[in-house]
Formats: sequence, C-alpha cells, structure tokens
Amino acid sequence: MMVNCCGLLTSQKEPVPLKSVEVELEVRDHVATVVSTLSYENKEDKPLEAVFVFPLPGDAAVCHFSAQIGQMQIVAEVKEKQEAREEYDDALSSGQQAFLLEESEQSPDIFSLSVGSLPPGESASIRLEYVTELAVQADDGLRFCLPAVLNPRYQPQGSGGGEGGNVQVTSVQVTSVPASLVPYSLSFSARVSSPRPVSKVESNCPLDPLQYLNTEQTQTTVKLAAGHKFDRDVELLIYYKDAHQPTAVVEAGRASSEPGTLMGDPVMMLSLYPEFPQAVMSSVASCGEFVFLLDRSGSMQGARMKSAMDTLLLLLKSLPMGCYFNIHSFGSSYEHIFPESVEYNQKTMEEALKNVAEMKANLGGTEILKPLKHIYSQPCIPSQPRQLFVFTDGEVGNTKDVINLVKQNSGSHRCFSFGIGEGASSALINGLAKEGGGHAQFITGTDRMQPKVMQSLRFALQPAVQDISVKWDLPKGVSVIDLSPPITALFQGQRSLVYAQLTGQGSEASEGCVTVRYSLAGHPSQNQLHFSLKPAEDTGLTVHRLAARTLIRSLEMEKREWRGQEDGGDKKKKVVELSVQSGVSSAFTAFIAVNKGNSEVIQGPLVRRNVPTPMVMACGMRRQCVPMSYDASPVMNMMALRQAEPCSLKKRSLPKQPPRDPLLQLVSLQKASGCWVLDPDLAAALGKTSEEVEKPKPASVNQEVWATILALIWLHGFKMDAQEEWELLAMKAVSWLQAQKASCVTECVDAGNALLGCTVQKDVLGL
Repeated sequence: MMVNCCGLLTSQKEPVPLKSVEVELEVRDHVATVVSTLSYENKEDKPLEAVFVFPLPGDAAVCHFSAQIGQMQIVAEVKEKQEAREEYDDALSSGQQAFLLEESEQSPDIFSLSVGSLPPGESASIRLEYVTELAVQADDGLRFCLPAVLNPRYQPQGSGGGEGGNVQVTSVQVTSVPASLVPYSLSFSARVSSPRPVSKVESNCPLDPLQYLNTEQTQTTVKLAAGHKFDRDVELLIYYKDAHQPTAVVEAGRASSEPGTLMGDPVMMLSLYPEFPQAVMSSVASCGEFVFLLDRSGSMQGARMKSAMDTLLLLLKSLPMGCYFNIHSFGSSYEHIFPESVEYNQKTMEEALKNVAEMKANLGGTEILKPLKHIYSQPCIPSQPRQLFVFTDGEVGNTKDVINLVKQNSGSHRCFSFGIGEGASSALINGLAKEGGGHAQFITGTDRMQPKVMQSLRFALQPAVQDISVKWDLPKGVSVIDLSPPITALFQGQRSLVYAQLTGQGSEASEGCVTVRYSLAGHPSQNQLHFSLKPAEDTGLTVHRLAARTLIRSLEMEKREWRGQEDGGDKKKKVVELSVQSGVSSAFTAFIAVNKGNSEVIQGPLVRRNVPTPMVMACGMRRQCVPMSYDASPVMNMMALRQAEPCSLKKRSLPKQPPRDPLLQLVSLQKASGCWVLDPDLAAALGKTSEEVEKPKPASVNQEVWATILALIWLHGFKMDAQEEWELLAMKAVSWLQAQKASCVTECVDAGNALLGCTVQKDVLGL
C-alpha cells in the first residue's frame, strides 16, 4: 500500500496536528508579557494525543494556560506535578479531553505540552502566557528572545534524565527536524511602551517598519515581515533614550488573596543602575586570573569554532601584563593548555596561541560539569581575582547541576558566559552569569562574537565591588520582606533588579527610599533611590508573578543542597504552595486542564503524535549524517552526530582558505607587552613593503616605538568601526609607549600619517 504523503508530515511520515503558532509580545519598559496561541487540528480518523516539547526563556514565569474547544474555554490550574499527571492520565483513560503543561526538572527553559483526546475532525486552540524581565546588553539594548529552536541537549551519563542526543522532559522525548522542514507557521507581533522614547528596535529577522503610536514616540508596534521561516530564534533588541534611569514600581496585591501573603500584599520591583566614580572607572585592573573555558563539542564545528578562536586571539592580546591565565576546552572529555594558570608573558602567550590555532570541534558531546569541577579544584592565586569566561552553544541537559556548581563557588570568582548560535539555552547562559556574579551575552546569526566578548572583558577588568548591602527607609507601620537573593555583583551601568514584599499599612501618599551601599576599590560608595509607595495602575499581577518566579527559582536552586536534609520535604512543599498560590510554574508543579463539560466519551484507542521542534544543523556538517528524529536510540544518535563528516573531507579539491581579516592579522603580531616589532609581517599587515615602512622612520627613534605608533595609527585610521574589539590592546600599547619615554613622538605620528594616508591626531592615540 502506498503511504499518503499529503499534508503536514513528520520525518516518520506522520501527520502533524499543530498548524500554527501566533505570538503577541507586550513590552512595558523592561518587562515583557508574551501570549502564545497554538492552533491544533486533528485531520485523522482516530482520536489523538499531541505532544510538543519546546523552549521558553529560562527566566520566564508561565502564569496562564487555557484551551478553547469550539465555544468552550477551559482554564488550567497549577497542581503538584505527580497529582497533575495522574489527573491527566485518568481523564484520558475515561475518554475525556485533557491538557497538561509541565516544566523540565533539569532545565527551566524546556516545557512539554500534551493535548490529549483530540477527536477526529476537532480543532483546539491553546493559549499560553508568560512574563519575563528583559536583560540589558552591554550596548544598553534590552534583549527579548523568542526561542524557536530546540537543539538536542547533551545529557551526561549518570546525571538523570536521558542521555545522548535526546531532550528528555520528564518521560517525554523530542522529535527534531531541520528548521527548514518545520510543518507549522509562526506569526509574531510586538507592542512596546515606556516612560522614555523608543529610539529603535532591531532584530535578527526581517521586520516591518516601526509604527509609532504617539508623537512622544513612547509607544510603538512592530511585527515580523511576512514569510518568516521558523529557522531561528526571534531576537528583538529594544533601545530607549536615557535607558539608565533607576525605577521603582509598586503593584497592589490581589484583592481575593489574604493580606500577609505574597499575592495579597503590595510587591515592589526596583531597577538600580549603579554609577561609579570616573576616577575608578578610568583605571583598568592590572591583575587577575583569567580562565577561558571553550566548548569543542561537535555542534561547535565550522563558523562557531572559527569565531571562538579569533576571539581567543583578541582576548589573549588584551590581557594585562602580570596577570595569570589558562585555556580549558571540553566536549565528552576535557583538556587544558597548562596544568595550572600561568603568568602572562610573551612565552606563555605564544604557547597558548599555538595551541588555539590547532583546536577543532572534535571532542564529542557537551559535558561542562567535569571541566568546571577541575577548574574549581585548583586553588585561587593570592591577589589575582579569578575571572571565568565560558563559551558554549549551550546544548546541555543537566543545566541545574551546572548552575548550582557555579553558585557554590561564587565566592571565589566571577563568571562571564557566552551563548553561541541558535538554540543556546538561556537558562544555562543567564544562570551561569547570575550565580557567578558576571555578565551574560548571546551571539546569534551574523553577530560578530568579538565586540561582545571584549565588552565583557572590560567588565571583568572593572574593580570587584565588595560588601554590598541594601538598606530600606520606609514610613512608620510599613516593613519589607526581601524576595530577591542578595546582590552579589555590580557593574558600571548594569541593571540590578530587586523584588520586595511590603507589609503593614502606611499612608497612601507616602514615600520610601532604598540605599545600596558597597565598597569599590577600597572606597565606600552608595547609590540612593526615592520612590512613591502609591501602587501603579494597570499592571495586572505582572510584578507579583515575576517576584514569585524569583523566589521559586531561589528555592529550587537550594533544592540541590536539600538532599539528605530533614527539612528538604518542607522546602519542596513551600515551592509547591507558592507556585499554586501565584499561578506560576515550577519544577515541582504542572498546569492541568480537563474538559469536564464534554459529556461524550471519546471512543477508540488514542494515537500519539509528537510535534517536531526546529533544530539548527551544526555548521560544516553533512546534513544527511545527522538523524532528523531524536526518538531512536540515544547512543546511536550521539554516534551519528559524532561521526558527522565535515564537508571539507569529501573527496574533492579543498576550498581555498579565505584571506585573514586584516585587523586580526595586525593584532596577531602584537607582543604580550603591548608593542609591535618592525618586520616584513607588520609591513604586509599595513599593506606596505618593508622598505616603505622603514624609510620614513625618524633616525633617533627605536624600531619598536615606530612600529607600535604605526599600528596605532592604522587602527584609528582604518578600524574605528571595530574599536570595541581593539580598544584594550591599544591601551596596552599606549602604556608601553609611555613607559619608553620616547622622544620625537609628534614627529613619528606625522610621518606615520603621511605613510599610511591618515590624519590621526596624537592626543586621539592617547599619547
């Protein structure tokens, strides 16, 4: 019999009941509310159970889940997870329609949605709502990401859940297909409003033009251009004028909840932007232990790996003399260049760069826990604060174990994380930075990795802020319960969020004040914010739900420390109570909806259909080598991925290597001390012959001084668009020049400008 291949089919030639996903985003200042509507239709002659495993932002608070069948709407309740599963199974076995939404216990950015007993010919519309804070990028843009792509998460053996290339959410496994074969459509629209004007909205996907809704330009709408394919995460970057304004929002409690409870009392959300003294900020730390941890799993192959290697070159050239460093890399196993961190000098820098040049994405799976444990097992170096930089495409299944390890070691280091490519786990990348007191960056699409990494290096070179405390000054009769974990890291201009529950009664018109005190480079400093206690209008319960999510996540992180403790059960009970009370999802609860109004029992055996999720094929891999479905044996899946053959190994002539980026060519010639040497390689990088470069050198000037001034002029004259990438290594070059106390600097700059055809002023170079 021929198989009928019409309609929407999975890779197993099964019809797909999910027809479309419609997403509406509302951004108010830095808080996003997202409503997703998933439309299902059963075109088969048997009743179906449709199972869809999909990603959400890792810090999202899922707060509403409902199903519309014909004219009937069923709103789901939050219940303890096992109870919800049993209720779902009971409903299906008795022929009722039921809907179950649950969060993965291993990774809070993966959810499973089960649509049970959809009769032949029936349609259902599922509405899912969540709220999330938008992270501030280093260029002050607020980043919203709608994760569309769910890549296979590598689950190390013995860590619970699945293993190999499967994503396992509870008992559910994911079917993945290449993004180009996703059989349902996506539409996406956004509305942005803020007290400050919206200056621009950018995206990695084509957008229709921005539509401003008022003359002040504080409200705007934007949507994805027609024809968007579900082949990448949808990333929006929103820029406000004067973004760095501290704000305070007080939200009234829910009238139906008891005073004294989280949902019954007013809750406050503070956004604090510390401003450090200029004198402190202009100095760059000249010490530190810089540990770079690079993902070399198979999925990093191709452009990701090349970009990471170029980035390591810039990082190594930008480190201050006198610091310590090491480079670790990992896949299924892990390696390091030096047995322990070494002092940074010309010899160690050259040895590291030689090793980096030979690195390939050939270490198999993504086991990040073991190399982290190895790094933390090494004693810290006195007076050299440890700074850890983690580069990964974020495809791990044991996210919570990894984040918890970073949290346990947060007192000894700062962790800066970089999510590379589509489908990088936001829960992992944001969690590493949050628990490690650092900063998270995401590098997607055609983004250059280098500017973002160098921005984070600048943060790492800021003095560490110590002894952070938050003091409240409130009217008589009002007290505060902190809902956020203590602030562990502050960076110049970076936002810190604080949630607090206000208890007791104060006069309506009263004001409060919060003071953040800290020590910076040995000097006591403070930032203060005065705010009104009058509740904001029309916020729904967004702030309460975000506060509940913050508290739930803190308690779940502690769960790893409960094992074997007598009060572990009580703490889990507290999470369940808080989740049920606030209507916000957690690892221990699920949303359950049963259609009890349907008197007809659905007849016949239930057929399960897994809805495929888009995944991005690793760059440089032969497409036919990668299994399109991850329902097969996990071990076979991992073998297939590891054996995926790079395109360049096909039996044909190898493509010519593209010429090296001129900036990286020049940077690669800089010495660890910051200077350049006058040689044929430098002349070639500057686009000149050796004779052309040597001839105009003033007679009394040292060759290295002349070479270094030429390199600085070239950077300022031709590469200002990439200044963020070379700024730190140029500062090092200027420091080296100043230490030489060279004469004739003005003469050198004039001669260098004439040679290179530039007009760069001496003071612009910092000389």
